[in-house]
Amino acid sequence: MTEPTDNGTRPVPMVLAESVHRTFGRHQALRGVSLRVEPGQVCCLIGPSGSGKTTLLRCVNHLEKIDAGRLWVDGELVGYREHKGKLYELHERDVARRRADIGMVFQRFNLFAHMTALENIIEAPVRVRRERRADAIERARALLERVGLGDRADSYPARLSGGQQQRVAIARALAMRPKLMLFDEPTSALDPELVGEVLDIMRGLAAEGMTMIVVTHEMGFAREVADTVVFMDGGVVVEAGSPAEVLGNPRHERTQAFLSKVL
Repeated sequence: MTEPTDNGTRPVPMVLAESVHRTFGRHQALRGVSLRVEPGQVCCLIGPSGSGKTTLLRCVNHLEKIDAGRLWVDGELVGYREHKGKLYELHERDVARRRADIGMVFQRFNLFAHMTALENIIEAPVRVRRERRADAIERARALLERVGLGDRADSYPARLSGGQQQRVAIARALAMRPKLMLFDEPTSALDPELVGEVLDIMRGLAAEGMTMIVVTHEMGFAREVADTVVFMDGGVVVEAGSPAEVLGNPRHERTQAFLSKVL
């Protein structure tokens, strides 16, 4: 089922989560999370470790299956189709097709160690999108230039710094021409002096209108770039609003206590 526009006046949101639940054994990672991200917006998810931020991000990409609720990306249900009010899980090939439109950047880069930077970037476009190898290589070289690594196309991950590896990972995600980018604490594994070079790339994407959901502890980035900041704790959305509202004047005591430790 395609989620309709609101009375024909508002565009279909890029991401819409309604009462999403996800449980691991006895642990309720998500307990009725609702979220709306419009096309072109940047949404930053903040909160303590174990609050459900990464789980929500992985549900958006169907790397985790939801147990209850509904989740749409660009008007399409994530991982399921709906018929007469019942959900039916999609075949893996259909999940993979939809996932190809969503770029994801992980904490630990997840580059293929046996491939050069260029080979890492062209792998998915050639194998998943069925692009011509020559076209994929041309685009990969342009993306490497874009992230400031035009001279490192033939370098293997082991020969790159953490910041360089993460920039290759961003270029790899962009090579699929995604409509949505997900970032799971993309700077948390980096040395402090390397954080800025990754955040600069992300600022550029935001300025170009890329829709992004970012799990981050970089409050300065959230304040500067986010359209919406969502504070999560215990698997629920405690507070959401503009950076000025959530970071500058939080209403909830839990949000205030968290920010007092990180700002």
